[in-house]
Amino acid sequence: MTDALFRDDAYLRECSAHVTAVLPDGGIVLDRTVFYPLGGGQAGDSGTLRLADGRTLTVADTRKGKDADGRATADIVHLPAPGQEALLATLAPGQAVTACIDWERRHRLMRLHTTTHLLCHLVPQLVNGCSITDSGARLDFAMTDPLDKEQLTAGIAALVAAAHPVTVASITDAELDANPALVKSMSVQPPRGSGHVRTIRIGGDAGVPLVDLQPCGGTHVANTREIGAVLVTKIEKKSATTRRVVLAFA
Repeated sequence: MTDALFRDDAYLRECSAHVTAVLPDGGIVLDRTVFYPLGGGQAGDSGTLRLADGRTLTVADTRKGKDADGRATADIVHLPAPGQEALLATLAPGQAVTACIDWERRHRLMRLHTTTHLLCHLVPQLVNGCSITDSGARLDFAMTDPLDKEQLTAGIAALVAAAHPVTVASITDAELDANPALVKSMSVQPPRGSGHVRTIRIGGDAGVPLVDLQPCGGTHVANTREIGAVLVTKIEKKSATTRRVVLAFA
């Protein structure tokens, strides 16, 4: 089981860790990590693992572990870039490393992921598809009404300028069951089993109006002003009942 440090602090850029397993495909499991694994529409982190002797292994992607039946586990797997077989062969369980994310890329992911939550406020419809990369994002809404690109861009800019706080919290499974409307995704359900579900709240503190509250395991900025300028670059009719909104940095 990997201790996912990013869940409590998305601004951690590195951490000390120990190798717990090197998988047959070269994937590396650590006892703790700052690397976010692909999930919830957000791309997995890239970066490096720095060994005690100064050598560095490049991590190209990060994924959730799977058991023999293909079910997700609590492990986080760091996938090395090709051409590092010799260095991989020297890794063994118990070995100390320093895990360092590509911070510039992660920060772009955080900014865009938070923007998708603002978009959920502006378009209060269920989401049936999501993709967040470091260069752009998209949300697919289950709806038939048309959307206006300029109006949504202006709405995002206003919410960014309002400098709303973004807070990580949690609710119990029972609280979520009592408020099913908090789940806005039709395709991804929040993970259960621990008794608590992680949430992201935008606004709603000290008299500030609530902008968005929903279960989410991704990484986000601490304040909407940190997002900067983001544009709605395209609105597509993906089907008779789906409208896609595409986002990119200005």
